[in-house]
Amino acid sequence: MRAPSLKAGLLAAATGLAALTLGPAPEAAPDNFDAVERGRYLVILGDCVACHMNPNGNHDGSQGFVGGRPIETPFGLIATPNITPDRGTGIGTWSADEFYRAMHEGIRPGGARLYPAFPYTYFTKMTRGDVDSIYAYLNTLEPVHNPVDRNTLPFPFNIRASMLAWNAMFFEPGEFRPDPNRSPEWNRGAYIVEGPAHCGACHTPKNMLGGDRNSEHFAGGPLQGWFAASITNDQRLGLGSWSIDEIVEYLKTGRNARSAASGPMAEVVEYSTGLMTDADLRAIAVYLKEPPQPAPASPARTPVAATDDRMKIGEAIYTDRCMACHTGGGQGVPNMFPRLAGSQVVQQEGSETVLRVVMQGVRAAYTPHAPTSPAMPAFAWRLNDDQVAAVTTYIRNAWGNAAPAVSPGDAAHMRRLLEDRP
Repeated sequence: MRAPSLKAGLLAAATGLAALTLGPAPEAAPDNFDAVERGRYLVILGDCVACHMNPNGNHDGSQGFVGGRPIETPFGLIATPNITPDRGTGIGTWSADEFYRAMHEGIRPGGARLYPAFPYTYFTKMTRGDVDSIYAYLNTLEPVHNPVDRNTLPFPFNIRASMLAWNAMFFEPGEFRPDPNRSPEWNRGAYIVEGPAHCGACHTPKNMLGGDRNSEHFAGGPLQGWFAASITNDQRLGLGSWSIDEIVEYLKTGRNARSAASGPMAEVVEYSTGLMTDADLRAIAVYLKEPPQPAPASPARTPVAATDDRMKIGEAIYTDRCMACHTGGGQGVPNMFPRLAGSQVVQQEGSETVLRVVMQGVRAAYTPHAPTSPAMPAFAWRLNDDQVAAVTTYIRNAWGNAAPAVSPGDAAHMRRLLEDRP
């Protein structure tokens, strides 16, 4: 049995699978249709394609799982592995037990420790039945011989034995345990968010050793030249003012009247959330709106004064370059051009995302539910660092917004980053 093309397979898996994902896992074997279909959908929940795709962006067929895409970590670049069933360069010789151990404990066959760039710290919460279903699905893919250099980190981070100490400090293996005091829908959302979807891998800030700062769960942080926004229930920086329906719409289409997904989040929408069932999207939204622990309040901010020279210059640039789409009051055009007034993304502590969008431009996510993919042009070629800093400072502090000012040095740093790794 061989899987159809990746695009067709993902779309097919997103239809009519709620029963498979909510019920008991069927016996996982490559010739068990229910197990394979369940595994196909779980791969969508886990957004496996986004990391394991061909680095050249070849998304058709099993090229989505051949690995080699460089993932930026605080300690250097690391390439993702081939997870097709190729016996020489993939997982073709792995047993179901070995695959489960990698997912659950971060240990590959032979005993080598995996780095947490592979989010086993979240996958550990998945049930054995779900992991076995993923294993069954991956073994239906066309084997592709694609050697990947997995040892690209500099010394001393290339010593995998060091993960023993890292795991002792930051990793607690164990499957998800439902909260009996919560609804099945809430528990389903918790399982997806904290397990296969591994949302905290991007949205939880990291300490200097790359471990999650659990006291700031989902509070957002720097991510590969972007700033992953807070998805806490904070009113100003998080999802506190969003309704469940608005969260569902954003995850399903990549946009709503408030915001639009960009950068890594656009990939999450295209390859994962935009293909999930409506029931699972709602479960995710319910969980995010009712977190198990309240998030710490965001720091109080006083906006940069409108009389500040940076704000005056920034307003002039905004009027000339930005107002036609985002409007004079920063309201944008619902579901087309993001609203800037009151935007959680714009007001994050880190300015990386706003700087990157202004300088590099951006394309919104595409999904079957929202096939039009609006884009914003790049302005790095026509604005110098002082001008970029001024207009981003203005956007972050106009219309009731409040966020730290952006310096020309911040803009220069982003320009160098985009030149080195666009």
